[in-house]
Amino acid sequence: MRIAILGGGSAGWITANLLAHAWPDAAITLVESPDIATIGVGEGSTPTLRRFFEMIGVAERDWMPRCQATYKAGIRFVGWSPAAPWTDYSHPFTTQIDVHTEGAFVLNCRNRRLGHDVPVQPDDFLLNGVLAAQGRAPIAPAHFPFRMEYGYHFDAGLLGAFLRDLAVTRGVAHRQARVVSATRAADGDLAALVTDGGAMIAADLFVDCSGFAGLLMEKTLGVPWRSFAANLFNDAAVVLPTAMDRAPPVETVSTALTNGWCWTIPLRHRFGNGYVYARDFLSADAAESELRAFLNVGDAGEARHLTFRVGQLARHWERNCIAVGLAQGFIEPLEATALHLVLNTVEQFVGHFTRGDNTAQHRDAFNATITARIEGVRDYIVAHYKLNTRTDSDYWRANAANMALSDPLRHLLDVWFRRGDLGEELQRQGQLSHFGSLSWHCLLAGYGALPPVSEPARGDVDFHARHGLAAFLEGCSRNFPLQDDYLKGCNG
Repeated sequence: MRIAILGGGSAGWITANLLAHAWPDAAITLVESPDIATIGVGEGSTPTLRRFFEMIGVAERDWMPRCQATYKAGIRFVGWSPAAPWTDYSHPFTTQIDVHTEGAFVLNCRNRRLGHDVPVQPDDFLLNGVLAAQGRAPIAPAHFPFRMEYGYHFDAGLLGAFLRDLAVTRGVAHRQARVVSATRAADGDLAALVTDGGAMIAADLFVDCSGFAGLLMEKTLGVPWRSFAANLFNDAAVVLPTAMDRAPPVETVSTALTNGWCWTIPLRHRFGNGYVYARDFLSADAAESELRAFLNVGDAGEARHLTFRVGQLARHWERNCIAVGLAQGFIEPLEATALHLVLNTVEQFVGHFTRGDNTAQHRDAFNATITARIEGVRDYIVAHYKLNTRTDSDYWRANAANMALSDPLRHLLDVWFRRGDLGEELQRQGQLSHFGSLSWHCLLAGYGALPPVSEPARGDVDFHARHGLAAFLEGCSRNFPLQDDYLKGCNG
């Protein structure tokens, strides 16, 4: 089978490596333009990236130093909900050992929704929250009998280059050329990519990683784009790196600003920073000025401005082509789901294609699955904006007033505020999103989306105190090294 991947970057080269791993006998060619450079902003991942490297047999010591990567135990949200009892909260990645504490967190959330004065800050119940607060790498020693889950922070440009070199050593052909169009066969399938020099690159299967250009799926096959602009207002970002002036933290920080939010991603050698905002509420110049003031850098450094569209294709597999990465859809980077969706899309495609004896037999099922997963991620991101309690700008007030919510999201919020069982509702909906019941509890409790306290503190309903969870998690954390020491030593 001949496979042609149009476009490189992290999405293209992850796809190339996954397909080479799944189908070692396939003839895979990745074509990318030498004129398009990957934007090397600081980027974060979910734990799926760790699973990707484990699957293709690459150790952390072999890729992390080359990509200036650090560990990520979760995401901290600062200033999103001034009405909450705290200024910030963390959404830690769930680990195997959390089975001993997550039940207490869910029960405390229920009791707090009933009016009891019990703690419900997510960081206090989950091990990665404790490790992040202490600056510890989530790397378990050999004697620790639980699997840890974590993501990474990395330079996207360096990661793309590493994955390119890896794929080439594993048999993927790398061709640098600018593709200007594609030809179609008599039956309507794609037949070949056409370069600006007139060369034809024929294949049996095509992967569109051409980004927002959508050269194959949109422009050639005519697959419609479904916008999420009514749900998510942000459509631009300004990025500006700053020097690493301390030991790199073990979590991404998302700080709410006047008309959007700023990511702070710690790499080994610098911080990646970016202000995500909506151009309907803020100009590019004003966004850059606000970011510079927030970072306290004055006029130092060169800022880069980006625009994007949020939404997804109506179909992700059309004829003999699939779309991956920005070409298939984009949801703003609040929960670092971009590479998660890339990995999930390719793995789902391999599974559906193989089960269908290398035919399009299961194409409709694949499209339904990927569409639902992206919509599930969208709903989780939308909830961050809908539930905000800021009133300092038209932007935040408009987000809180926005009623462009999906029916699944409406039902979830209704169940929460009616003191129902989120887990049961998610099961009823058959939710396929990366975000399960525990993640929703972290978001809703972290935002302080709770009724006023009507009952005094009682030990018999505080499952955190009753089971000594603070001491338990503190004892567990002592098994883990400080990230700064670990990166300089074992993974330096």
